[in-house]
Amino acid sequence: MRVVIAEDLALLRDGLVRLLTAYGFEVVKAVDNAPMLLDALVHDRPEVAVVDVRLPPGHTDEGLRAALEARRLVPGLPVLILSQYVEQLYARELLSDRPEGVGYLLKDRVGDVDRFVDAVRQVAAGGTVMDPEVISQLLSRHSRDEPLGELTPREREVLALMAEGLSNLAIAARFQVTDKAIGKHTTGIFAKLGLPPSDDHNRRVLAVLAYLQAAPPAPSARTRVEGAGAPQWSAR
Repeated sequence: MRVVIAEDLALLRDGLVRLLTAYGFEVVKAVDNAPMLLDALVHDRPEVAVVDVRLPPGHTDEGLRAALEARRLVPGLPVLILSQYVEQLYARELLSDRPEGVGYLLKDRVGDVDRFVDAVRQVAAGGTVMDPEVISQLLSRHSRDEPLGELTPREREVLALMAEGLSNLAIAARFQVTDKAIGKHTTGIFAKLGLPPSDDHNRRVLAVLAYLQAAPPAPSARTRVEGAGAPQWSAR
């Protein structure tokens, strides 16, 4: 699988190259700035890109902007965005483009190698992968909104895991219940959200994410992730 990496920190960029190469990816380009990223995405047409939000020259959101522009020029180009912070606005912009083949993860998640690699593969396959912390903040902001406020606590947990990209079977394993039990929860979720059920897992996740990103962003949506206090991958 051909991949382009964009990361301005040389140590992390080299680490990503080594990591993905070890897992069978072909790194066609590893760049450190937004103009080079856009050029690589448009001309090399990778099967997936792993992109830092903040790249030179401005170190604000140039990586995201370059990725969105590349997806405009190459519709459906799979992109996994990495960020040091939870930026709900960035997640919303990424999803509002076209939610197929996109991901948004905190950089801390790279340390969980198997899950990180799995996230890259899911995005490359056209799936949607969102960081658990992003989903948690989106859900908490909607906790009193209708119809999301009608969900039971367990339905909210199931919805969060669905939004992270887990299948019903995977969610059932987390809760140590049957797939049928989770199926009942998902049926209830879609009924309350006014979203038609579907056998296509990816379409269900995309529909949920589209619903969650519909509200305007909060005035301040940044959360710094620090050392031992950083949230871990959901184990619910």
